[in-house]
Amino acid sequence: MTLKRRHHGKRISAVAATAALVVLAAGCGGAGGGSSSSGGNGTLNVLMVNNPQMVELQKLTADHFTKDTGIRVNFTVLPENDVRDKISQDFSNQAGQYDVATISNYEVPIYARNGWLHSLDTYAAEDTAFDQNDILAPLRQSLTAEDGRLYGQPFYGESSFLMYRKDVFAAKGLTMPDKPTWQQVADLAAKADGAEKGMKGICLRGMPGWGEVMAPLTTVVNTMGGTWFTEDWEARLDSPEFTKATKFYVDLVREHGEAGAAQSGYAECLNNMTQGKTAMWYDATAGAGSLEAAGSPVKGKIGYVPAPVEKTDSSGWLYTWAWGMQKASTKADNAWKFISWASSKEYEELVGKQIGWANVPAGKRASTYSNPEYLKAAGAFADVTKRAIAEADPKNPGTQPRPAPGIQFVGIPEFTDLGTRVSQEISSAIAGRQSVEAALKKSQSLAEKVAEEYR
Repeated sequence: MTLKRRHHGKRISAVAATAALVVLAAGCGGAGGGSSSSGGNGTLNVLMVNNPQMVELQKLTADHFTKDTGIRVNFTVLPENDVRDKISQDFSNQAGQYDVATISNYEVPIYARNGWLHSLDTYAAEDTAFDQNDILAPLRQSLTAEDGRLYGQPFYGESSFLMYRKDVFAAKGLTMPDKPTWQQVADLAAKADGAEKGMKGICLRGMPGWGEVMAPLTTVVNTMGGTWFTEDWEARLDSPEFTKATKFYVDLVREHGEAGAAQSGYAECLNNMTQGKTAMWYDATAGAGSLEAAGSPVKGKIGYVPAPVEKTDSSGWLYTWAWGMQKASTKADNAWKFISWASSKEYEELVGKQIGWANVPAGKRASTYSNPEYLKAAGAFADVTKRAIAEADPKNPGTQPRPAPGIQFVGIPEFTDLGTRVSQEISSAIAGRQSVEAALKKSQSLAEKVAEEYR
């Protein structure tokens, strides 16, 4: 797939300029502040998302990475929507406040094209202990830009799948198909709703954010025959297929989903599933590690099946929280030492022994899935996760050709703003403040403006 780039330079410059203006408006200070040169060459500033596995990394760093290398790491840890904004601000301005940040396979090709990232090819090639060939091929490919160079190393990789309470289903006489359709999931959610006191049938993200509600919803759109844009950049958010999928999603979460769904994201659904407040959850495969962790109230009670489908053979997304090095960093060598440690087999072994093998940030290395200790702890979800990652197809995720790569996102710079604004409309519909049709009418208008830049 070749992304059409009429007026490409103008669009990229506009995105960078917008981000730079945000930096000026917000000021240059911030949590974990200081330039990348503060604290001397033995200090790194790392900006990362507050997902559970990153928080565990933060706790392990001083006693292991710093102890072994002498390099102190200052972490700034923020919620997903906030961290995306802050990374975009710092990297687009090349302020150098942060040496390393968690970025994804969405940002990598865009940031690389703009010259905001330090390539990692030479480091990966020379660091034989890192074993670059052990990184799963879909992730290696997704972190390699159009120039053929590598710009990120995965902390963990993920697809999406359906998680359900096996014990609750057994008690209610319900059977989960090996490969469910979305209609089957909706029927099961209705039957499981109220199975235990305070339990809802399903948890689905409803929180605004292109990486929150729009991620799972777009996979539903894909498998139900919809698309954000046709191959020739016709916006299709008010099409019958997109409308059907969105109404299905909104109705399902409103009728059988969690309380406060319009403000529930990944973290909230993970908590609901862990605390026994929901019978099913469709979301990232990475969530399984927390559900099966030692001390989890639902450990051993969860079943895992592929992402529900309708018109496609598979529908799971492909995503990685990866480490990117800012081009402006003056500490590239030390930054690589941190990146290679945080993405290494060694770090997985450390997590397995210190915290528990189910908590290992998996989904990125082939060796993980042949590790007996990991498979013993993660056997319930390991194979489903690996298969979902292998089957994810960012170039052809739906029923028709796409103008840009991406499964749960559209791989263009404008999607950050477009996806966020559309998500606000969808969340409003989930909250009952407007109809799906009204939300998509506004969203179509937003998408048409983006499409005009590409036609």
